[in-house]
Amino acid sequence: MVDKPFPRGRVIFFVTRNLHKFNEARRLLINYGIATVMLRIKTREIQDDDIENIAETRALDAAGKTNLPVIVEDAGLFVEALEGFPGPYSSYIYRTIGNEGILKLLDKTENRNSQFRSIVAFCDPQNLEKRVRCFIGIVNGRIAEMVRGKSGFGFDPIFEPLKTPNKTFGDMTEDEKNKLSHRSQALRKFAEWYRSI
Repeated sequence: MVDKPFPRGRVIFFVTRNLHKFNEARRLLINYGIATVMLRIKTREIQDDDIENIAETRALDAAGKTNLPVIVEDAGLFVEALEGFPGPYSSYIYRTIGNEGILKLLDKTENRNSQFRSIVAFCDPQNLEKRVRCFIGIVNGRIAEMVRGKSGFGFDPIFEPLKTPNKTFGDMTEDEKNKLSHRSQALRKFAEWYRSI
């Protein structure tokens, strides 16, 4: 027996090469009746200080290349004492200096306030006059004094959300993280809107 295809509006194509991000999105969006398909394609990535501009550009490029309704997600860690660094360059900074590098930059710094921001950008090639719709998620927190936890990815083991002091994203299960992460906030906003159209 062949399964019936999902009706339009019940499936979304997530453009990412990050399996961790995809799994977080897939597990969250299925609760809204939205199936998620991973698309591993290269998209145009601009250099910009604003992660929303980066996400918009990627979503337009991906929708144009695939002719499918797509979402992309861009996120950044913004550290107050470092004037918002690494921000939109978080992925590159993680690959080059990692968690230990951020901790070293904050050595002997009392102000460890930080923020994770996520932008989920949606683009439907059938409706390009509306271009891209963006959804933002923000979690305030602080940078821990040391790497803690083995869950998650990227800067998760050094970021303590304000709602869970002394517990990093890296200390949490995926379900715990999905209840309050920046990415889950943005994805929920997207899902609620997507189901309504």
